[in-house]
Amino acid sequence: MKRNHEIDFSRGRLLPKLISFAVPVMLSGVLQLAFNAADLIVVGRFDGDTALAAVGSNGALVELLINLLMGLGTGASVLAARYFGARDDRRMGETVETAALTGAVGGLLFTILGIAISGPMLRLMNTPAEVLPLASLYLRIYFLGIPFLAVYNFLSAVLRSVGDTERPLLYMTVGGVVNVLLNLLLVAVFRLGVAGVAAATVVSEILSCFLTVRCLLRNTGSCRLPRGRLHFSRVQFLQMLRYGLPAGIQGILFSISNVIVQSSFNTFGAAVVAGNAAACSLEGFPNRAQDSVGQAALAAVGQCMGARQYDRVKAAMRTCCLLAAAVSISVYGVMILLRGPLLHIYTDDPAALEAAVSRFFVLGCTYFTFGLMCAMTCVLRGLGFSILPTAISLVGICGLRLAWIFTVFARSHKLYMLYACYPLSWAVTAVGLYIAYVCLRSRAIRENENRYAEEHPAV
Repeated sequence: MKRNHEIDFSRGRLLPKLISFAVPVMLSGVLQLAFNAADLIVVGRFDGDTALAAVGSNGALVELLINLLMGLGTGASVLAARYFGARDDRRMGETVETAALTGAVGGLLFTILGIAISGPMLRLMNTPAEVLPLASLYLRIYFLGIPFLAVYNFLSAVLRSVGDTERPLLYMTVGGVVNVLLNLLLVAVFRLGVAGVAAATVVSEILSCFLTVRCLLRNTGSCRLPRGRLHFSRVQFLQMLRYGLPAGIQGILFSISNVIVQSSFNTFGAAVVAGNAAACSLEGFPNRAQDSVGQAALAAVGQCMGARQYDRVKAAMRTCCLLAAAVSISVYGVMILLRGPLLHIYTDDPAALEAAVSRFFVLGCTYFTFGLMCAMTCVLRGLGFSILPTAISLVGICGLRLAWIFTVFARSHKLYMLYACYPLSWAVTAVGLYIAYVCLRSRAIRENENRYAEEHPAV
């Protein structure tokens, strides 16, 4: 018999199911970052600090694109979780097919746009002159893999919405191992530098996409792709946009603020840029761990709303917030304790190491607020609110960081003052999201009941 990879949050004990869901997602994110870190390590060791800075200086732009794609995929995840909880196989199938088509077409458009604006965007970010040619080359090659990355993100989001987190982990692992092996071959052996790193990333994205599509073609039940022609549902696409577009905009807001912050980092020179790139690479591990808890919250709340199990929604919110706090303290704490050996993997430059250590200590003290922010954002999206989390993030993340950079940091042009804008914005946004949840939970339940009545009229 085939193993059932799905997790039904509308029945049984929540905590074991949330952990079962979150751990593979966490491992998937950690492995993805480990493979991304391998890019930086290989290019830094075999091609020097200039190449390391070239790849690292693209981090904010790449993050912008990935956040947008993941945000748009959130729309498919919200719908799939709701239809899975409601046992609505027809609408579930329409969602899967529309998600695949949207990812493919949208990814192609992003590729064309990304190649066109990569150079101007890097110059706008004050990328150092000695880094700019290599950074531009990396981005142009990287953008070729965006259609495959988009399809993978959309379809893996659908799989996770029904509790299947193990197979996306497997496919990410296979693609990542291939990425590392190609890095060593293209950079260490053939000396292709940043071009080799970018090409290896594209190949790994193609492989992960292929494995995910094959999985859904072989699936049985409602969460599958038909072997014949895919059908595009305008209704489901508009619903995806309703939930996913604000989430994508929120991802863009995060990344735009990071692009502006990155441009401020670039004013400190190549050594600080390299150190910040190394710290951000390591910092991504606790970030992905927190994201896994947020995705668990989205799937659990979405399924329970679809099943009309409203008491379990509140329980899922509380449990996910506790998990987020526990994960942040443990993972970031270990990272700070091992900061020396970890950072020396990337670089031995004293100035770069000093910049990275400063970032660790400034951000680590209040990092748990980032986890609470991620969890509460996903809870609100699972409840059916799409624009509200984006609006709160616009004020708490973008607005506050920009205000900080152009006021406090402008008066005191010191590195630790630039780092301080991160924890402050996390805390303010987390508080705003929780207040919104308390005020609007009852309204979400009423709207869900009305939607259920419209989709399931009495016979």
